[in-house]
Amino acid sequence: MNEATVFGGYDRAALDAQYDNRARHPEHTELHAAWTADGAKVLKAFEHKLDVAYGPSADEKLDIYLPKKPNKVPVNVFLHGGYWYSRHKDHFRFVARGLVPAGAILVVVNYALVPAVDLDEQVRQCRAAVAWAYRHAGEFGGDRDRVFVSGHSAGGHLTAMMLATDWPSFGNALPRTLVKGGAALSGIYDLEPIRHCYLQDTLRFTAEQEARNSPDRLAPATDAPALIAVGGAESDEFLRHSNILAAAWSNRLADCRLMVVPGLNHFTMLGAFADPASELNAAVRAQMGLA
Repeated sequence: MNEATVFGGYDRAALDAQYDNRARHPEHTELHAAWTADGAKVLKAFEHKLDVAYGPSADEKLDIYLPKKPNKVPVNVFLHGGYWYSRHKDHFRFVARGLVPAGAILVVVNYALVPAVDLDEQVRQCRAAVAWAYRHAGEFGGDRDRVFVSGHSAGGHLTAMMLATDWPSFGNALPRTLVKGGAALSGIYDLEPIRHCYLQDTLRFTAEQEARNSPDRLAPATDAPALIAVGGAESDEFLRHSNILAAAWSNRLADCRLMVVPGLNHFTMLGAFADPASELNAAVRAQMGLA
Protein backbone atom coordinates (compact mmCIF):
# COMPACT_ATOMS: atom_id res chain seq x y z
CA MET A 1 0.00 0.00 0.00
CA ASN A 2 1.60 3.26 -1.07
CA GLU A 3 1.11 6.60 0.67
CA ALA A 4 -1.56 7.70 -1.78
CA THR A 5 -3.71 4.63 -1.25
CA VAL A 6 -6.73 5.30 0.96
CA PHE A 7 -8.75 2.08 0.66
CA GLY A 8 -8.57 -1.24 -1.17
CA GLY A 9 -5.72 -0.21 -3.44
CA TYR A 10 -7.51 2.98 -4.56
CA ASP A 11 -6.16 6.48 -4.16
CA ARG A 12 -8.67 9.20 -3.26
CA ALA A 13 -9.52 10.14 -6.86
CA ALA A 14 -10.02 6.53 -7.92
CA LEU A 15 -12.14 5.75 -4.87
CA ASP A 16 -14.25 8.85 -5.49
CA ALA A 17 -14.83 7.64 -9.06
CA GLN A 18 -16.08 4.28 -7.77
CA TYR A 19 -18.84 5.96 -5.76
CA ASP A 20 -19.68 8.94 -7.98
CA ASN A 21 -22.53 7.29 -9.88
CA ARG A 22 -23.80 10.60 -11.22
CA ALA A 23 -20.49 11.23 -12.98
CA ARG A 24 -20.38 7.64 -14.24
CA HIS A 25 -23.89 7.92 -15.65
CA PRO A 26 -24.77 11.52 -16.58
CA GLU A 27 -28.08 10.30 -17.98
CA HIS A 28 -29.30 10.05 -14.39
CA THR A 29 -30.71 13.58 -14.75
CA GLU A 30 -33.07 12.54 -17.51
CA LEU A 31 -34.01 9.34 -15.70
CA HIS A 32 -34.94 11.14 -12.49
CA ALA A 33 -36.93 13.74 -14.42
CA ALA A 34 -38.87 11.00 -16.19
CA TRP A 35 -39.49 9.16 -12.93
CA THR A 36 -40.75 12.32 -11.25
CA ALA A 37 -43.13 12.95 -14.15
CA ASP A 38 -44.34 9.37 -13.96
CA GLY A 39 -44.97 9.85 -10.24
CA ALA A 40 -47.75 12.28 -11.05
CA LYS A 41 -49.37 9.63 -13.23
CA VAL A 42 -49.03 7.05 -10.45
CA LEU A 43 -51.14 9.26 -8.19
CA LYS A 44 -53.93 9.07 -10.78
CA ALA A 45 -53.47 5.34 -11.41
CA PHE A 46 -53.52 3.98 -7.84
CA GLU A 47 -55.45 4.71 -4.68
CA HIS A 48 -53.07 6.21 -2.17
CA LYS A 49 -52.61 7.77 1.24
CA LEU A 50 -49.93 10.45 1.35
CA ASP A 51 -47.86 11.96 4.15
CA VAL A 52 -48.96 9.56 6.85
CA ALA A 53 -47.00 10.21 10.06
CA TYR A 54 -45.09 7.31 11.58
CA GLY A 55 -43.07 9.44 14.02
CA PRO A 56 -43.07 12.87 15.65
CA SER A 57 -40.75 14.83 13.33
CA ALA A 58 -41.72 16.53 10.09
CA ASP A 59 -39.57 14.14 8.06
CA GLU A 60 -41.11 10.98 9.51
CA LYS A 61 -43.83 10.52 6.91
CA LEU A 62 -44.73 7.74 4.49
CA ASP A 63 -46.93 7.20 1.45
CA ILE A 64 -49.13 4.13 0.92
CA TYR A 65 -50.06 2.87 -2.55
CA LEU A 66 -52.95 0.43 -2.69
CA PRO A 67 -54.16 -2.21 -5.14
CA LYS A 68 -57.88 -2.47 -5.84
CA LYS A 69 -59.86 -3.62 -2.79
CA PRO A 70 -56.91 -4.85 -0.70
CA ASN A 71 -57.79 -7.54 1.81
CA LYS A 72 -54.91 -8.97 3.88
CA VAL A 73 -52.42 -8.54 1.05
CA PRO A 74 -48.61 -8.42 1.46
CA VAL A 75 -46.95 -5.12 2.30
CA ASN A 76 -43.59 -3.97 0.93
CA VAL A 77 -41.86 -1.10 2.72
CA PHE A 78 -39.54 0.73 0.31
CA LEU A 79 -36.54 2.72 1.58
CA HIS A 80 -35.19 5.21 -0.94
CA GLY A 81 -31.60 6.00 -1.82
CA GLY A 82 -29.61 9.21 -2.10
CA TYR A 83 -26.39 8.43 -0.21
CA TRP A 84 -28.16 9.06 3.10
CA TYR A 85 -28.07 12.84 2.52
CA SER A 86 -30.39 13.50 -0.42
CA ARG A 87 -33.73 12.68 -2.06
CA HIS A 88 -37.26 12.47 -0.68
CA LYS A 89 -40.08 9.93 -0.80
CA ASP A 90 -41.96 12.12 -3.30
CA HIS A 91 -39.23 11.41 -5.88
CA PHE A 92 -40.02 7.68 -5.78
CA ARG A 93 -43.75 7.48 -6.43
CA PHE A 94 -43.06 5.73 -9.72
CA VAL A 95 -41.82 2.56 -8.00
CA ALA A 96 -45.44 1.72 -7.13
CA ARG A 97 -45.80 0.45 -10.70
CA GLY A 98 -43.62 -2.53 -9.84
CA LEU A 99 -45.64 -4.22 -7.09
CA VAL A 100 -49.07 -2.63 -6.71
CA PRO A 101 -50.48 -4.10 -9.97
CA ALA A 102 -49.45 -7.53 -8.69
CA GLY A 103 -51.65 -7.07 -5.62
CA ALA A 104 -49.21 -5.74 -3.03
CA ILE A 105 -49.38 -2.61 -0.91
CA LEU A 106 -46.30 -0.42 -1.30
CA VAL A 107 -45.22 1.87 1.53
CA VAL A 108 -42.63 4.48 0.50
CA VAL A 109 -40.79 5.90 3.48
CA ASN A 110 -39.37 9.35 4.04
CA TYR A 111 -36.68 9.86 6.68
CA ALA A 112 -34.52 12.70 7.93
CA LEU A 113 -31.25 13.14 6.06
CA VAL A 114 -27.65 13.28 7.21
CA PRO A 115 -26.24 15.65 8.47
CA ALA A 116 -29.47 17.06 9.94
CA VAL A 117 -29.54 13.76 11.83
CA ASP A 118 -26.79 11.16 12.19
CA LEU A 119 -26.85 7.71 10.63
CA ASP A 120 -27.96 6.01 13.84
CA GLU A 121 -31.06 8.20 13.99
CA GLN A 122 -31.78 7.59 10.30
CA VAL A 123 -31.67 3.83 10.85
CA ARG A 124 -33.92 4.24 13.89
CA GLN A 125 -36.46 6.16 11.84
CA CYS A 126 -36.53 3.45 9.17
CA ARG A 127 -37.07 0.84 11.87
CA ALA A 128 -39.91 2.93 13.25
CA ALA A 129 -41.50 3.10 9.78
CA VAL A 130 -41.31 -0.68 9.33
CA ALA A 131 -42.74 -1.21 12.82
CA TRP A 132 -45.54 1.25 11.99
CA ALA A 133 -46.39 -0.69 8.82
CA TYR A 134 -46.59 -3.90 10.85
CA ARG A 135 -48.79 -2.40 13.57
CA HIS A 136 -51.15 -0.60 11.17
CA ALA A 137 -51.21 -2.97 8.18
CA GLY A 138 -54.75 -4.13 8.87
CA GLU A 139 -56.05 -0.56 8.75
CA PHE A 140 -55.27 -0.25 5.03
CA GLY A 141 -55.92 -3.81 3.89
CA GLY A 142 -52.48 -5.25 4.52
CA ASP A 143 -51.43 -8.49 6.19
CA ARG A 144 -49.11 -7.73 9.09
CA ASP A 145 -47.78 -11.27 8.86
CA ARG A 146 -46.49 -10.55 5.36
CA VAL A 147 -44.36 -7.43 5.71
CA PHE A 148 -41.36 -7.19 3.38
CA VAL A 149 -38.67 -4.54 2.99
CA SER A 150 -36.87 -3.29 -0.11
CA GLY A 151 -34.54 -0.42 -0.90
CA HIS A 152 -32.07 0.91 -3.44
CA SER A 153 -28.53 2.29 -2.96
CA ALA A 154 -28.46 3.85 0.54
CA GLY A 155 -31.90 2.28 0.81
CA GLY A 156 -30.29 -1.08 0.06
CA HIS A 157 -28.03 -0.50 3.05
CA LEU A 158 -31.04 0.46 5.17
CA THR A 159 -32.89 -2.66 3.99
CA ALA A 160 -30.01 -4.83 5.17
CA MET A 161 -30.10 -3.00 8.51
CA MET A 162 -33.80 -3.87 8.82
CA LEU A 163 -32.98 -7.55 8.26
CA ALA A 164 -30.34 -7.29 11.00
CA THR A 165 -32.76 -5.68 13.48
CA ASP A 166 -33.74 -7.45 16.68
CA TRP A 167 -37.36 -6.33 16.56
CA PRO A 168 -38.41 -7.39 20.10
CA SER A 169 -35.62 -5.18 21.47
CA PHE A 170 -36.66 -2.29 19.25
CA GLY A 171 -40.34 -2.19 20.08
CA ASN A 172 -42.80 -3.59 22.59
CA ALA A 173 -44.63 -6.70 21.33
CA LEU A 174 -42.83 -6.72 17.97
CA PRO A 175 -42.08 -10.27 16.78
CA ARG A 176 -38.58 -11.43 15.92
CA THR A 177 -39.92 -12.51 12.53
CA LEU A 178 -41.58 -9.16 11.76
CA VAL A 179 -39.86 -8.85 8.36
CA LYS A 180 -40.63 -11.81 6.13
CA GLY A 181 -38.07 -10.98 3.45
CA GLY A 182 -35.89 -8.23 2.05
CA ALA A 183 -34.63 -7.08 -1.34
CA ALA A 184 -31.47 -4.98 -1.03
CA LEU A 185 -30.67 -3.39 -4.38
CA SER A 186 -27.32 -1.82 -5.33
CA GLY A 187 -26.54 -1.28 -1.67
CA ILE A 188 -23.49 -0.31 0.38
CA TYR A 189 -22.81 -2.83 3.11
CA ASP A 190 -19.28 -1.94 4.23
CA LEU A 191 -19.12 1.69 5.38
CA GLU A 192 -15.34 1.85 5.72
CA PRO A 193 -14.66 3.14 2.17
CA ILE A 194 -17.34 5.81 2.59
CA ARG A 195 -15.20 7.39 5.29
CA HIS A 196 -12.30 7.69 2.81
CA CYS A 197 -14.04 9.16 -0.24
CA TYR A 198 -15.75 12.43 -1.13
CA LEU A 199 -19.00 11.38 0.57
CA GLN A 200 -17.38 11.73 3.98
CA ASP A 201 -17.16 15.51 3.47
CA THR A 202 -20.94 15.56 3.93
CA LEU A 203 -21.71 12.42 5.92
CA ARG A 204 -19.03 12.67 8.63
CA PHE A 205 -19.49 9.06 9.67
CA THR A 206 -17.54 8.13 12.79
CA ALA A 207 -15.68 4.86 13.20
CA GLU A 208 -18.25 3.84 15.80
CA GLN A 209 -21.17 4.56 13.44
CA GLU A 210 -19.38 2.62 10.72
CA ALA A 211 -19.02 -0.42 12.97
CA ARG A 212 -22.64 -0.32 14.20
CA ASN A 213 -24.10 0.18 10.74
CA SER A 214 -22.04 -1.97 8.37
CA PRO A 215 -24.33 -4.92 7.54
CA ASP A 216 -21.45 -7.13 6.42
CA ARG A 217 -20.29 -7.15 10.07
CA LEU A 218 -23.77 -7.87 11.45
CA ALA A 219 -25.82 -11.04 11.52
CA PRO A 220 -29.33 -11.22 10.08
CA ALA A 221 -31.73 -11.28 13.02
CA THR A 222 -34.12 -13.84 11.50
CA ASP A 223 -34.04 -16.45 8.77
CA ALA A 224 -36.12 -14.29 6.41
CA PRO A 225 -35.03 -14.68 2.77
CA ALA A 226 -32.71 -12.00 1.42
CA LEU A 227 -32.33 -10.97 -2.21
CA ILE A 228 -29.08 -9.05 -2.73
CA ALA A 229 -29.15 -7.58 -6.22
CA VAL A 230 -26.73 -5.39 -8.16
CA GLY A 231 -26.36 -4.30 -11.75
CA GLY A 232 -23.69 -6.01 -13.81
CA ALA A 233 -22.61 -2.62 -15.19
CA GLU A 234 -22.10 -1.03 -11.76
CA SER A 235 -18.68 -0.05 -10.44
CA ASP A 236 -16.32 -2.66 -9.02
CA GLU A 237 -16.95 -1.31 -5.52
CA PHE A 238 -20.73 -1.69 -5.80
CA LEU A 239 -20.27 -5.22 -7.10
CA ARG A 240 -17.94 -5.90 -4.16
CA HIS A 241 -20.51 -4.72 -1.64
CA SER A 242 -23.17 -7.14 -2.85
CA ASN A 243 -20.68 -9.99 -3.03
CA ILE A 244 -19.38 -9.48 0.50
CA LEU A 245 -22.86 -9.27 2.04
CA ALA A 246 -23.98 -12.40 0.19
CA ALA A 247 -20.84 -14.21 1.35
CA ALA A 248 -21.32 -13.05 4.96
CA TRP A 249 -25.00 -13.97 5.13
CA SER A 250 -25.26 -17.04 2.91
CA ASN A 251 -24.12 -19.36 5.71
CA ARG A 252 -26.60 -17.74 8.13
CA LEU A 253 -29.73 -17.75 5.97
CA ALA A 254 -31.43 -20.66 4.30
CA ASP A 255 -32.35 -18.38 1.38
CA CYS A 256 -29.78 -15.71 0.54
CA ARG A 257 -29.66 -15.01 -3.17
CA LEU A 258 -27.06 -12.91 -4.94
CA MET A 259 -28.45 -11.57 -8.21
CA VAL A 260 -26.16 -9.75 -10.66
CA VAL A 261 -28.37 -8.33 -13.41
CA PRO A 262 -26.44 -8.08 -16.69
CA GLY A 263 -26.29 -4.70 -18.39
CA LEU A 264 -27.94 -2.66 -15.63
CA ASN A 265 -26.18 0.25 -13.97
CA HIS A 266 -26.83 1.91 -10.63
CA PHE A 267 -29.80 3.91 -11.89
CA THR A 268 -31.37 1.48 -14.34
CA MET A 269 -31.50 -1.05 -11.48
CA LEU A 270 -34.11 1.16 -9.83
CA GLY A 271 -36.03 1.35 -13.07
CA ALA A 272 -36.02 -2.45 -13.27
CA PHE A 273 -37.42 -2.70 -9.75
CA ALA A 274 -40.39 -0.62 -10.92
CA ASP A 275 -40.87 -2.64 -14.14
CA PRO A 276 -43.21 -5.66 -13.81
CA ALA A 277 -41.64 -7.13 -16.97
CA SER A 278 -38.10 -7.22 -15.53
CA GLU A 279 -36.24 -10.19 -14.09
CA LEU A 280 -35.50 -8.18 -10.95
CA ASN A 281 -39.13 -7.31 -10.33
CA ALA A 282 -40.13 -10.93 -10.88
CA ALA A 283 -37.60 -12.01 -8.21
CA VAL A 284 -39.02 -9.50 -5.70
CA ARG A 285 -42.59 -10.65 -6.46
CA ALA A 286 -41.56 -14.27 -6.06
CA GLN A 287 -40.09 -13.52 -2.63
CA MET A 288 -43.43 -12.00 -1.66
CA GLY A 289 -45.46 -14.90 -3.04
CA LEU A 290 -46.98 -12.79 -5.82
CA ALA A 291 -47.61 -13.97 -9.37
